[in-house]
Amino acid sequence: MKSYSRILDREMEYALYGDASEGKLCIAFPPQNGRFFDFHNFGMVDTVRPWIDAGRLRILCPDGIDAETWSDEGGNPRARIELQERWFRYVTDELLPMYADGGRDTMVCGCSMGGVHAGNFFFRRPDLFDTLLSMSGLFNAQYFFHDYMDDLIYANSPVHFLPNMPDNHPWMELYRKSNIILCVGQGAWEEDLLYGTRELDAVLTAKGIPHWADYWGFDVNHDWDWWRKQFPYFMEHILGRP
Repeated sequence: MKSYSRILDREMEYALYGDASEGKLCIAFPPQNGRFFDFHNFGMVDTVRPWIDAGRLRILCPDGIDAETWSDEGGNPRARIELQERWFRYVTDELLPMYADGGRDTMVCGCSMGGVHAGNFFFRRPDLFDTLLSMSGLFNAQYFFHDYMDDLIYANSPVHFLPNMPDNHPWMELYRKSNIILCVGQGAWEEDLLYGTRELDAVLTAKGIPHWADYWGFDVNHDWDWWRKQFPYFMEHILGRP
């Protein structure tokens, strides 16, 4: 499907799996430089098909623009993060309202860079999202922007802004009422993501925010084969048996 985004001033593609009026809405972000069809093409949608067919789950897959933002390490960092901010608002202000009822009942998920996005969206807008499932994500924007830091980098970096959030901030109560799941393997190509997950795990623990950080085995690699196992495993914990 396609729709024109006034915020991005371009046509954006996306996919929806499941009845548009039934089931918990789950926004599934693609991996780095990925596309809206990746969750389907790599078999992730099929792993949770029983919940979709039972009318208990809908998966909304937005298109990404990572090549112009997080991945464009030779580009102007301020321009990159400003565009990232516009894409963030496209998802929250234009795409999400097309399928959400305005309540705090939407889930965000993703693997690899999709897990980065899922964490970013959840921690920035817990008034919109009540569940986070990040598989092989990290949560420090300086991994992509290195020594550059400004107000928007900070706002898109949970391990920077969460430690400074006061305990009486209204978001803190929402975090504590949410379902927060972080999963990462300890095998090949997971090194940076393992460090990043431990980093956020420590921040959440220090802030007293309940969460589940699940560290899978040393044979668990940074690859779709494992994410296809993890997605239905955690979906059963989130939604129960289909």
